[in-house]
Amino acid sequence: MQQNEQKTVKKSRRLNFDKLSKTWFNLVHQNNLVYNTCWEDPRLDHVALELTPDDTVMVITSAGCNALDYAIKEPKHVHAVDVNSRQNALLELKLAGIRELDFEQFFQMFGEGHLPNFKNIYKEKIARHLSHSARSYWDKRSKMFSGRGLRPSFYYYGSSGTFARLIKFYVDRIKKLRPAVDELLAAKTVEEQKEVYDRYNLGETLWTPFLKFAMRRDMTLAMLGVPRAQRRQLDRGYPGGILQFIVDSLETVFTRLPLQDNYFWHVYLTGKYRKDCCPEYLKEENFEKLKGGLIDRISTHTNTILGFLRENKEVEISRYVLLDHMDWLADVRKDILAEEWQEMLNRAAPNARFLWRSAGLEVDFVDPIEVTYQGVDCKLGDILQYQTELAKELHPVDRVHTYGCFYIAHLQNNAPSETTQDTQLETVES
Repeated sequence: MQQNEQKTVKKSRRLNFDKLSKTWFNLVHQNNLVYNTCWEDPRLDHVALELTPDDTVMVITSAGCNALDYAIKEPKHVHAVDVNSRQNALLELKLAGIRELDFEQFFQMFGEGHLPNFKNIYKEKIARHLSHSARSYWDKRSKMFSGRGLRPSFYYYGSSGTFARLIKFYVDRIKKLRPAVDELLAAKTVEEQKEVYDRYNLGETLWTPFLKFAMRRDMTLAMLGVPRAQRRQLDRGYPGGILQFIVDSLETVFTRLPLQDNYFWHVYLTGKYRKDCCPEYLKEENFEKLKGGLIDRISTHTNTILGFLRENKEVEISRYVLLDHMDWLADVRKDILAEEWQEMLNRAAPNARFLWRSAGLEVDFVDPIEVTYQGVDCKLGDILQYQTELAKELHPVDRVHTYGCFYIAHLQNNAPSETTQDTQLETVES
């Protein structure tokens, strides 16, 4: 009897923690710009997607960097979909900036994270290109690009930017490790990186008991867009749980992967990009391509994936880029996830490909989903063909390195040729 009562108490506590965590996560995500830059490596995506002029892409917007990156490859269209209107407002701001600014101004704004006289430039040139929703957001936030105050860069705004700013304070003021970080980012080879990492003993010096405590908290992880469901996946599946996963991931980034072109961690650790270490849309030749008309192939949609597909029945999608959002749905709304997959299949071109990531080490909730495809009731596992070997080769060279796994799937009988994949993989590794 006493044992049952203890189990009931534990279950009640867990439910209360779940409710509190969900409330905090929703508060962060529903009222904030969460991502100020994308944290998915498009270099991998291009190998997996093999974009052609006939492709129509649907991608979750996030910060819009990768939607722009895909557009540079000149597909037919890129639909950027996000339930958070602020993420779409950011992509709209980038599109308007490409239309109205010259390259140097644009790089100052989104490369260095600030633009002199932004307030006037915004009013005179940029605002008229924005939707009502985006304009109402940016009208009140010119300070994000002012370059002044305690947040001298746009990349210290938003919830993930706030976390980056806290880490900067921790590294610079508390641990006084800025020289180590600068040396790491300046290293020309992986061997040099490892020498710096070992010389400063960063594996031990960085991870104080306080930081370890903070990185286990749902409130901290929510600022980075990590819900409780994803933390649980790693706590269950990774030796040492989510904290050890983060520790190991950072060590890999700093000691085993080249940092010279790792713009993800460069902007996170410095608040700005370099011209030789930045997303593709911030390179001058690609900026000119986008300005020359490719941005007209991008549209934003503030909606769920399910809502977007139901409201755009005339659209046929050949490339779905789903990021990690299925982790969230699988934990709390499996019914919505099943409806979403049914609509994706309904809108899918015959050669459709699906790309997704997960915080967990593997995804086991996709294959059992029941759908109807070409008039036949089946499970997703029966009609998806996974490019397992290619995904296994790509995942270890992911420059972000914060996901547990990476999936590439095609509808049966539409797998790409091994020769094409091998050629593209060589490009990534080089």
